[in-house]
Amino acid sequence: MLTRDSSWHTGAVGNLRAAAAFAVLAAVAGWRLALQPGMEPSPLLEWHRWLGTIAACATCTAALATVNAGSRSAPALWVYRVALFAAGAVVSVTGHLGGLLVWGADFLRP
Repeated sequence: MLTRDSSWHTGAVGNLRAAAAFAVLAAVAGWRLALQPGMEPSPLLEWHRWLGTIAACATCTAALATVNAGSRSAPALWVYRVALFAAGAVVSVTGHLGGLLVWGADFLRP
């Protein structure tokens, strides 16, 4: 966004579209794993599942906003940017909750 160089834009769009595809796969895999008989339901797991789903949706929204990128209007550009930064924020929170699920509440302590 800062350089306005088309080669950077092309790489970013390619990465975003790949991320959207993998985000959907990760969300589906996470839901299937959470529904397995050995998994214990907890509020933390529910937050992780739903925030992961929201992150996948935000990533897909940002990826879909890149269609017809050459003739993009100002509102479409804002949709792209808001969805992209929202996805980044939600992914970071979801990742932290995943760390809590796997390693426990003290996983950041040495």
